Amino acid sequence: MPAFPAAAARAVADDQLRANLRHATHTIRDKRARAVAELADWAELREAGKAIKDHTLRHLDRYLVQLEEAVTAAGGTVHWAADAEQANRIVADLVRATGETEVVKVKSMATQEIGLNEALAAEGITAYETDLAELIVQLGDDRPSHILVPAIHRNRAEIREVFADRMGAWGRPAPEGLTDSPAELAEAARLHLREKFLRARVAVSGANFMVAETGTLVVVESEGNGRMCLTLPRTLISVVGIEKVVPTWRDLEVFLQLLPRSSTAERMNPYTSLWTGTTEGDGPADFHLVLLDNGRTTALADQVGRQALRCIRCSACLNVCPVYERAGGHAYGSVYPGPIGAILTPQLRGTAGPVDASLPYASSLCGACYEVCPVAIDIPEVLVHLRERVAEQGGHPVERAAIAAAGYLLDHPAALAAAERLAGRTRALHPRRLPGPGRAWTDSRDLPKVPAEPFRDWWRRNRT
Repeated sequence: MPAFPAAAARAVADDQLRANLRHATHTIRDKRARAVAELADWAELREAGKAIKDHTLRHLDRYLVQLEEAVTAAGGTVHWAADAEQANRIVADLVRATGETEVVKVKSMATQEIGLNEALAAEGITAYETDLAELIVQLGDDRPSHILVPAIHRNRAEIREVFADRMGAWGRPAPEGLTDSPAELAEAARLHLREKFLRARVAVSGANFMVAETGTLVVVESEGNGRMCLTLPRTLISVVGIEKVVPTWRDLEVFLQLLPRSSTAERMNPYTSLWTGTTEGDGPADFHLVLLDNGRTTALADQVGRQALRCIRCSACLNVCPVYERAGGHAYGSVYPGPIGAILTPQLRGTAGPVDASLPYASSLCGACYEVCPVAIDIPEVLVHLRERVAEQGGHPVERAAIAAAGYLLDHPAALAAAERLAGRTRALHPRRLPGPGRAWTDSRDLPKVPAEPFRDWWRRNRT
């Protein structure tokens, strides 16, 4: 993937993509606004969610140990994965131990983050996505572009083409004469997936939350495909980021109000599945929980950046972001697109690569993302913080020279005053656009005009 500016420039030139994104994001955010407005105590709920998450992150070591003990006592097995490679190896070994060569999957950002499908394919194991949008992405050999709606960049006509052309290669083909009617597309997906559910012996999931006091995992969804995966197979393997733990059931109640209204604009998710270990004759007989770090403890050590770990993956920030609306999710080069991806991905992967170093700049800093975040993540604050980190790594020689010159002037008031007077007297000669690497900045905005005299001179003249 190229860095964000290059990837975004290509995306912005795609008129169909922009139309798809504009329609979808505006529809979702308008519905969310109405759902949130129904609650008089939304601000208090938001503050409670923030406080619970911050408390949990401060004591994450204690709650993770408590979670492991509770899951083990309930008949499950806990595995710890330091990185993506280790997590993929654990899952592949668990699947091979069952003798199976295919798994059904619940929609999971964590498994996308570690590239689990590709890792399993390398081991001769086929992973079938069962979420409708994830199915569209998989059949189309595509990549997700939204946290909540991975196929948001596709319209109905494009989805019909994907189903008609590719569904047969993955199982039951699409019906003859399939149209782009939502009902027909949903029915085609239902028939295709039903065979997978009835045949599968192993399922892989993530989790929206984990309750430390009981060892309970929670998945919320809108279609019911997740519940089929969580109940029918004999073996269930859940890969979950360590930040998804909450201390108690009472804490869970707060998030089950915040998440659905912020994501799908519903008062409650149609399907809320909870399971605790294993129970004889009810659900999977074997349950494995893979607790994933993969850069999370590094983010936790950053006092400013750690607030990104509060994220409950609602995607509200994507739907109000003017940058995401125009560039789409693929431009971010990560499974976490939009404003939250711009602060989470560089912390999980570091800022050494060109893609990750560009993400903190993929924002106008308008603050709309902070306003809608249900757990009050100050995304603009973290973006600026990460920009400082990228700048410290170096940059363009002209940029470094400009920063050094600005630092000198701001440290020497007399030199700054002289530079301001010189700028005022030569304002007629100033270019309308910056040269060199600064040219891109003035491609889409005007260079501010320098006043005829510095404020300090005006103040001195009018105060005496």
